[in-house]
Amino acid sequence: MTATVTVRPTHTPVLLADVVEALRPALSSPGATLLDATVGLGGHAAALLSACPGTRLVGIDRDREALALAARRLEGFPDVTLVRARFDDLADVLDDLGIARVQAALFDLGLSSLQIDEAERGFAYANDGPLDMRMDDRLPVTAADIVNTWPAAELARVIRDFGEEPHALRVAQGIVAARDTPISTTGRLAQVVMDAMPAAVRFGGGGHPAKRVFQALRIAVNDELTALERALPLACARLSSGGRIAVLSYHSLEDRIVKQTFRSAAIDQAPRRLPVVPEGLQPRFALVTDKAVRPQAAEIADNPRAASARLRVVTRIKEDGLT
Repeated sequence: MTATVTVRPTHTPVLLADVVEALRPALSSPGATLLDATVGLGGHAAALLSACPGTRLVGIDRDREALALAARRLEGFPDVTLVRARFDDLADVLDDLGIARVQAALFDLGLSSLQIDEAERGFAYANDGPLDMRMDDRLPVTAADIVNTWPAAELARVIRDFGEEPHALRVAQGIVAARDTPISTTGRLAQVVMDAMPAAVRFGGGGHPAKRVFQALRIAVNDELTALERALPLACARLSSGGRIAVLSYHSLEDRIVKQTFRSAAIDQAPRRLPVVPEGLQPRFALVTDKAVRPQAAEIADNPRAASARLRVVTRIKEDGLT
């Protein structure tokens, strides 16, 4: 029987049908385990559990509020375990549950509607609130701490490396100059960034000038890229033969890590000139999606937050000795 769930009105899972179709073959046998490493509000998980009856779900998220809402959304399904953890702790989570292998894994790297729409979380420049940006409220450093204490050179590095902002130094200097009164809200930071930008950027119509700066601070606060670099190989190591990993990313920094990790796993390790690749050096994985899957125009029109999404999928084709 399909579970009945209450859908949060503002929560629209991105590329939902594509994710379900990508992971369904790996979850075709009853008793298969799905690791949702970023379960969020449970939208993708609920769809996969409905499409693949008998699947066991292990859902991980660092966000306490999101987990509580996911638990309510998924309460009608029979075999669901939700754990508060970072996704790069997935191996420890699985070990604690006695799970050696999973048949499918999903990473949705985007912010949830909960994080974007609730001003007090401090993620969005469009909603004025405390300058926080922590996905896990146990983290010791907030975006306000970074903005108000880091030197200009370090701020510029973060804004350049994590936000790919061409005016990073100018913005960092503008932030430091504005710190005579602490920058404690998203609205004030957005205005400081706006004021620091060249006029051509402020009035150029290319989106809000603070978008890249907010992305950079969020990544720095939550250590997102380092966690992703650690988590993907761990997920690959725990995937069973025939299993699949799907990753939804939303900006080029994330997508680059996913693309490089998957492509590296899908090539052999033999020297290029060997006429035959020995068994031990053959690739253990194959790409399911050679190019990233992007949302169609209709989905973007219905859910503009999906516009930057990219879906990549890989499958395990050989074992590597893990038992």
